[in-house]
Amino acid sequence: MKLKILLPSEVFLETSATKIVAEAENGYFCLEPRHVDFVTALVAGVLTYVDEQKRTWYVAIDEGILVKSGFQVHISTYKAVKGACLETLKQQVETEILQLDEIERTTRSVLARLEAGILRRYGEFREVLK
Repeated sequence: MKLKILLPSEVFLETSATKIVAEAENGYFCLEPRHVDFVTALVAGVLTYVDEQKRTWYVAIDEGILVKSGFQVHISTYKAVKGACLETLKQQVETEILQLDEIERTTRSVLARLEAGILRRYGEFREVLK
């Protein structure tokens, strides 16, 4: 099967897989090349796939949509992190989450300053109109 994982801004992964295991809202499922076509909503978790060399890979994903059509499997998600073992994947996810938290904190700070500036200018504008 051809596995393609799509993020909003890029193609995250494009590879061949002999088996894919993922989790939907009603539990885990397995896809193999000759399985029936399938569409499902994925929950945040770890997707596992086996490549043609029989190596197992792990991809931490956010919520998303999986579409299997023939030998093509497309997954659309907001975020994804790939790893060869679960321990390193866990560390990568934690690192990315910490980076996102810092970016969000900075963004909130900038927005707070922007709001304060707008309110100050509005107050000045009201004084001019009096």
